[in-house]
Amino acid sequence: MSSTSYGKTLLATVLLAAQLGAANPARAAELLMFERDGCVWCQRWNREIAPVYDKTDEAKVLPLRRINIDRDKAMGVTLESPVRFTPTFVVVDEGREVTRIVGYRNDESFWGLLGGMAAKLRNAGRT
Repeated sequence: MSSTSYGKTLLATVLLAAQLGAANPARAAELLMFERDGCVWCQRWNREIAPVYDKTDEAKVLPLRRINIDRDKAMGVTLESPVRFTPTFVVVDEGREVTRIVGYRNDESFWGLLGGMAAKLRNAGRT
């Protein structure tokens, strides 16, 4: 096989794998943050939590995926009910909603609620 045909075959394989991955999103546990432009509570969360979230134990169990409810769709996720308020944080496992936090009051209540949710998933062996 020439290097040109090998390159084309490799490229086709990579493109096919990317398409299959996009059609079948990962089914791991994650935290969805539903937000919208101009949401003052979302902005507060972004100031108080966002800078450290990825460095926490909770982020290891529940990686964050942001969804702007005015522009984006929650692809590959089955929600228990529509999201109407922002921010809303939805814990999803295997593509299904497990639980949610509606609103953001302060960092202490957020971490307390999220910590309990992450512990349940860890105890269930999901991580």
